[in-house]
Formats: sequence, structure tokens, C-alpha cells
Amino acid sequence: MQKQLFKILAKINKLLIPGFTKKGLDISKAKKWQMAIIGWRYFVTKNSL
Repeated sequence: MQKQLFKILAKINKLLIPGFTKKGLDISKAKKWQMAIIGWRYFVTKNSL
């Protein structure tokens, strides 16, 4: 049940939240809000696998 929830969240993230790697964002120069989005996407992806 929980894994299905994270899989749905991962699909929503992919549609709504921007992907910074395609834009060539340097992690060391990322702003705090960008780091928060990266952290959220990592958390959801890790739990959906």
C-alpha cells in the first residue's frame, strides 16, 4: 500500500516538478529551494523503488 502511494507521488513529481539535471544545475551552486526539491524527489524515488 505504501509503495503504491510513493509510485503515484513519483509520477506526479515527474509531471509537475522541474528536473534540474536536464538544465545542467550545479548542486554546489543550487539555492535552498532547489535543494529542497531535489531532496523531496530523492526521498520519493527511493521509497518508490
